[in-house]
Amino acid sequence: MDRTHGQTEQHEQPTGGPAPAAPTAAATPAAAGPARVVSLTAGGFALTVNPVDGSEIEPLRPGTEPARPAKRAAADRAARAAAARPPVLPGPAAPARPLLEREEERERLVRLLGRGRSVRLTGPSGSGRSALLDAVADRCEGLAPDGVVRFSGYGQQQPGELLHALYAAVYEADQQRPGRAELLARVREIGAVVLLDDLEMGGSALDELMRATPECAYLLAATPDTRAPSDDSHVEEVFLGGLGKADCLELLEAGVGRPLTDEETAWAGDLRFASEGLPLRFVQAAALLRQRDELNHHAEDDEEEEPGVFEERPRDAGHVPLPTLAEGAAPAELLASRVSESARAALRIACALGGELPHHAHLPALVGDTHADTAVAELLACGLLTPVGTRYRLASGVARQLEEVGYGDTASEEARTAARHYAWWTGHASVVPERVAAEADAVLAALAGADVVAAVLLARTAAPAFAASLHWEAWERVLRSGAEAARKAGEVAEQAYFHHELGVLALCEERLDRARAELETSIGLRGALADKRGTVAGRRALALVVDGETAGAAASPPLRLEAPGGAAAAGEAVTVATPATAAPKAAPLSKAAPAPKAAPVASEAPTTKVAPVAPGSRVAPVVPVSAEAVTRMTPVVPVTGRSDAPTTLSEVFEDAFPLNPKPAPPTAPRPATTPAPGRRPGGRRLVLLAGAGALAVVALGTVVSLALSSSDSAPPEQGPAVSSTPTVTESATTTVNSGIDPAPEPPVSAPPAETSAPGQSAAPTPGRSPARTPSRRPSPTPPKSPPTTPVSPAPTTADPSPTPTVTGEPTPTTTTTQTGTATSVSPVTDR
Repeated sequence: MDRTHGQTEQHEQPTGGPAPAAPTAAATPAAAGPARVVSLTAGGFALTVNPVDGSEIEPLRPGTEPARPAKRAAADRAARAAAARPPVLPGPAAPARPLLEREEERERLVRLLGRGRSVRLTGPSGSGRSALLDAVADRCEGLAPDGVVRFSGYGQQQPGELLHALYAAVYEADQQRPGRAELLARVREIGAVVLLDDLEMGGSALDELMRATPECAYLLAATPDTRAPSDDSHVEEVFLGGLGKADCLELLEAGVGRPLTDEETAWAGDLRFASEGLPLRFVQAAALLRQRDELNHHAEDDEEEEPGVFEERPRDAGHVPLPTLAEGAAPAELLASRVSESARAALRIACALGGELPHHAHLPALVGDTHADTAVAELLACGLLTPVGTRYRLASGVARQLEEVGYGDTASEEARTAARHYAWWTGHASVVPERVAAEADAVLAALAGADVVAAVLLARTAAPAFAASLHWEAWERVLRSGAEAARKAGEVAEQAYFHHELGVLALCEERLDRARAELETSIGLRGALADKRGTVAGRRALALVVDGETAGAAASPPLRLEAPGGAAAAGEAVTVATPATAAPKAAPLSKAAPAPKAAPVASEAPTTKVAPVAPGSRVAPVVPVSAEAVTRMTPVVPVTGRSDAPTTLSEVFEDAFPLNPKPAPPTAPRPATTPAPGRRPGGRRLVLLAGAGALAVVALGTVVSLALSSSDSAPPEQGPAVSSTPTVTESATTTVNSGIDPAPEPPVSAPPAETSAPGQSAAPTPGRSPARTPSRRPSPTPPKSPPTTPVSPAPTTADPSPTPTVTGEPTPTTTTTQTGTATSVSPVTDR
């Protein structure tokens, strides 16, 4: 952007001869006819840009696929590089500015690029980065097989358009825009030195650009506030600072065209200190001194003559002094006040367009002066303009300085005038799409500042030209601006057109979701307008979206929502869990929560023995973790009973998640059966066995109490005691106990009696609630009955096995298992 010194333009004439005429529309092959319908190849689609009813898109027919493009020759690349330079201005050629104090930086950059390294040239605005890139480009010719390719990154935030521009600069692929896969495959084969001026992207976006082109060496010119590349990009950093005092004076003398006086030399030294030696400031300071010399010369020669009637600038009386230091640091106001009226009108247009200056061929129509095209050369010589790609825009800081003095007061009127002019120009049959693409920034700026009516008209005529020129980033921006302006203006037909074009663009870029949304909106709007042709075009494009979605679904089938084979037949889903290595956190015991039921496990899982929990503790014991976790699920009856398997995603989800699910018929409860040998019963079977054991204990206790109450002696004051002489062997085993039962309560009365053998229960004391046994088995109080004949209970087995009592969530506790001989029960009499 900052071509402030050292620029040697190949298109500029070294002598004062006439400049070559710019190529006209009639000289180009694309202007052979007035038809604006253009056929393109976009990826796997054939696109026909139709500005009337909307673009039409269809798949490429077999045999019509484009062949692999060939690379351009050196002469063709040179012609394209010359066309990418700023346009030739009318009038005498501007003198070339010397490249001062940049030899070391230029040699270093050429050396790094010759080794295949990428370099980031960082410097403030006005430091001469563009002039240095021109010098490097001349020295790098022949270093790479594909030559030197130069772009402007101004306004580019994504690497996609830069990759397409690089592809079009190297390959002969006119009217073709490859798909993403084809683009990446072709640019990987490009070996060139790429000079990217005015870079505005960094980080991951810049990494993507460089990864896509591994055989290219980049020279990236950016300002210090631009986002830096990532650490893994391996980009060298070269900082470009200001000039020294001697170089500043030399540049100032070259701009003025004469030696400096002592007063001017001292003023230049102060200016260098204030501006940090930026070359742009001394180009503008040279313009101030030239204007001062011109004013003083006219005042000396025409002292006694009257000012001319047709002179554009008023004649100042007296000697014009040197500008102040503040005027030299911010010279835009003073410079603009001494230029022609046409140049000041061009500055107002540039302020209204956000700093973008239209092509000099448009200035006579925009300003109303037939000689207004010479204003660009006048402003460029003053340092108020700087080249950016193929166009010019206001230099750094100039727009702000001009707006502060009132140049932006008529911005809305100037933008509306520019929008109406561009709407006529872009819709003219003699204007080829390439010329419209070169003026894209000024067109978009006029579109942003115009009223809704002018914006709709401009977007309607410029959108097909941007599409045909393959400048699709500008095409998308103008379509979105046009859709918003049409919505505000109430133009339903134009709004439907813009949405249709956005859908076609998204389809070409393989963004199917966006394409569906835009096309459905367009079809709905055109259906309300009864636009049959537009509706048919939209439905054809929408059918391609559906085909793309179907192809994508077939390439990656959805997840089948099926249970494993064994569990699917039983209507259960089994979830396999990874065994936990750490013990779960302790939780307080809950007495009121019901015990949940557990499904039977498929196979045995090892458990871990834990230490017993002391009675009365409020900390829940650690639950043994199983290698498998079984989840019980209620089967749902599908709404649609199909005999075949579903084939699409909608059928799968219809079977798995029906709109009106019906629960399966309840199944009969399974009877409690004895577990198979070598297999541990499940949680439900343990519950049933525990209940059966509890009932057996109650029945046995009832029989014993009846036998005691039928004795001939009177009922004792104390309950019957059990006397036995067992040989007891205590062994701590791990049993399963409920985690919701309360802790055992100690007896209130005298020391407890001796523990009976397993399988028997002692009779309770009348009038006192029986205490809980360590096994937590229920011991109901027998009812009082008259004495009956004593009945001797059946002896127990010598080695009974304990009956486990288990609930839904087992928590291990420790009990005492006793083994001994048979005992006899006899009533206890009062002593």
